[in-house]
Amino acid sequence: MPVLWIVIIILAMAAIGYVMGRQRALASAGGDPRNLHSLPSYYGSSVAIFTMVFSFLVLIVWLIVQPIVIENQVAANIPPEMVREGSTLGLMMSDVRRVADGLDQAVSQGAMDPEAASNIRAEFTDVRDRLGAIGVALGSDVGPAVLRAAQRYRSLNATGHMFMAVVVLGLAAAGFILAYLRSHKDFRARNVVETTIRYLLIGAASIAILTTIGIVLSLVFNTWEFFRLYSWTEFFFGTTWSPSFSGRGGSSELGFVPLLWGTLYISFIALAVSVPIGLFAAIYLSEYAGPHMRAIAKPLIEVLAGIPTIVYGLFALLTVGPMLLSVFGEGGLGWMQAGTAVMTAGLVMGIMLIPFVSSLSDDIINAVPQAMRDGSLGLGATHSETVRQVILPAALPGIVGAILLAASRAIGETMIVVLGAGAAAKLSLNPFEAMTTVTAKIVSQLTGDSDFASPEALVAFALGMTLFVITLGLNILALYIVRKYREQYD
Repeated sequence: MPVLWIVIIILAMAAIGYVMGRQRALASAGGDPRNLHSLPSYYGSSVAIFTMVFSFLVLIVWLIVQPIVIENQVAANIPPEMVREGSTLGLMMSDVRRVADGLDQAVSQGAMDPEAASNIRAEFTDVRDRLGAIGVALGSDVGPAVLRAAQRYRSLNATGHMFMAVVVLGLAAAGFILAYLRSHKDFRARNVVETTIRYLLIGAASIAILTTIGIVLSLVFNTWEFFRLYSWTEFFFGTTWSPSFSGRGGSSELGFVPLLWGTLYISFIALAVSVPIGLFAAIYLSEYAGPHMRAIAKPLIEVLAGIPTIVYGLFALLTVGPMLLSVFGEGGLGWMQAGTAVMTAGLVMGIMLIPFVSSLSDDIINAVPQAMRDGSLGLGATHSETVRQVILPAALPGIVGAILLAASRAIGETMIVVLGAGAAAKLSLNPFEAMTTVTAKIVSQLTGDSDFASPEALVAFALGMTLFVITLGLNILALYIVRKYREQYD
């Protein structure tokens, strides 16, 4: 049974349970709501909640655990000698999943009966021809071993979905019956409903915390595995970035310094663009612009924050890069060799960061007490002198926090760097040369058919962990400064 059908059935049972639970409680009270312990809606909500909550929790856990269990069972039955030369078990399992999806597609289109799709003794050539007839691309590297594993994968998956439907719908029915039978006038339905909702809210908050912990642990464990294979001194102090995957010859040099330099260089240019423009825009909007102008200008500036970064990357590649090349390239000053350069990515990233600096600084400047402005003007200071000598010094801690938050956003940017700065890992002071950043190399190291047990793939986690520590430090510093500022003026 498809998951969508299971969800629809449970929701229908919950809706029916709401009506029936409410009616049963009213009937036990002789039709007078005043004889009930709680409002009638609480009795209906109790039945609906007990019908949905436990069944949906089991459904979510089942959908997460089942693919892991099935893949482990199928992979355990694949003999090591059946893994193709130059491949890995993980790559073979990706082929197994692809063929299993093709078998499902063949059954759904009527090109193959379910028994033939699940029969591990079916002729390989016959099944392959049927899949090819409906346009399923298998490739020449798919052999009988992959087909048998795919058939077993599909069979286990179908069995798992059947048991999942039985267990989930059984839990929904049990919750429905239990809550319905408890719906009488003396039942404390409001207490049960509010307690359940409180635990659901705690669970939602816990999911966010556990997700963060899971991300950090995955980075830590894979980073530890990387440093077991590669020297940490060469990684943190090496000045050459030259990964070499097995089978391509040579040895890898995985120095972090050129990537860090490119990241900081591009971020510095981006902040040099965004901070003055964003800060001046915030001062104008908060101190000089009228209500009508502010109502128009502030949303227009904040539109920049809603533009996808891939659009900024294309803007850097197709517009800013050629424009800079026409001025600083061979036809101009001769400093620039190609449109992809540090300056290209830095300028576009600075434009992207303007609303971050502007909006945060505007809110911080507006939070400065009006009494400080009135006192300065009352002593004879002009408006501009009040802004320079009173408002900005008072708002400086918050503005610094906004700049640090923008810096952490710049350090973590990927698409603008990939499309606008190039992929060269080098140490250079020339802003018109192509360089790359940590985030861009994380993407490149995890792209393609690579063995995740090799240092060349595990280094992505080391890069991610290092970048995580840097941005976390900036965020903590920014939040500390902003919190201290708010405590002073709230």
